[in-house]
Amino acid sequence: MKFATKAIHAGQEPDPTTGAVMTPIYQTSTYWQKSPGDNKGYEYSRGTNPTRKALEDCLAALENARFGLAFSSGMGATDAVMKLLKPGDEVITGDDLYGGSYRIFTKIFANYGIKFHFISFNDPENIRNYVNENTKLIWVETPTNPMMQIVDIEAVSKIAKDVKATLVVDNTFASPYLQNPIDLGANIVMHSVTKYIGGHSDVVMGALVMNDEELYKRLWFIYNACGATPGPQDSFLVLRGIKTLHLRMKAHCENGRKIAEYLKNHPKIDKVYWPGFEDSPGYAVAKKQMRDFGGMISITLKDASLEDTFKVASSFKVFSLAESLGGVESLVNHPPTMTHGSIPKEVREKVGVTDNLLRLSVGVEDIDDLLEDLEQALA
Repeated sequence: MKFATKAIHAGQEPDPTTGAVMTPIYQTSTYWQKSPGDNKGYEYSRGTNPTRKALEDCLAALENARFGLAFSSGMGATDAVMKLLKPGDEVITGDDLYGGSYRIFTKIFANYGIKFHFISFNDPENIRNYVNENTKLIWVETPTNPMMQIVDIEAVSKIAKDVKATLVVDNTFASPYLQNPIDLGANIVMHSVTKYIGGHSDVVMGALVMNDEELYKRLWFIYNACGATPGPQDSFLVLRGIKTLHLRMKAHCENGRKIAEYLKNHPKIDKVYWPGFEDSPGYAVAKKQMRDFGGMISITLKDASLEDTFKVASSFKVFSLAESLGGVESLVNHPPTMTHGSIPKEVREKVGVTDNLLRLSVGVEDIDDLLEDLEQALA
């Protein structure tokens, strides 16, 4: 089954009671049992719910995986993965990382005796310099947030297998439409479903998908026991959003390309970070493992102070200055004070997250309006 067909149909069958084509919102916390333990597959909605199960099956299908789990947020999904570990275990992850991931790693799980190595993944072989008998997990973002670096998933997966570590890929920036890490050797794929998968900035949700049944059972236990599971209304909204994922991503990519090319030649712009430029350091790998280059772009303003950058960020009329990304509407974000504010200044600046950096989530509006808005804001 091709991607567009899976996006519309995977995990969803007509309702057996009424024949409803759209998966109903099963707004219930509990389920009738014929006798203790004799039920129809559902006991209590923290553990599973028919609307959420349809979504989880759809998410797994989109990533060419067997199992899916939906969480109440992307951080809820990240939290569940970290709970696979125990004190003394070590994690190798990137030095360019979403601020929320950095925060939960350093402020929460480091307190429980888990050690984190934040390294460059530009050369995957660099990983071997940090591996030891305690290495249990490798956590990768690609493209990275916010510097748009590209990590070679297949190369990292071979190293992970060599050292018997679990490879997790945060696929939020690419979405399943552009990239499928399971096919490239990842053990777990994580999504902030809030972003491209939901696509309409009206739901907060996360997800994990995987092929390994034992790994699924371990994560399902954490998911049920700890309870970071979403309700049926949010699950329904995401199912609805997924049905246009392939259409939206085409528009995001098309607009993203035009805006990246426009910004590259703009006199007020110092650097444009977008993996679709042939002279981008990650271009060859991105072309190999992605179907297109996406709608996420980061820029640095030429000779701009923090005050200048704030002024530009606050001057947009079509782009909204806001947290998050991946919705149909275009957003502008200032990572140092917004999404990456929890990372110490000296740490984030080492990878280029400087005060004059802005991150653009290019939406699906008319491209002429977006270009005009960029022009007036930069002016």
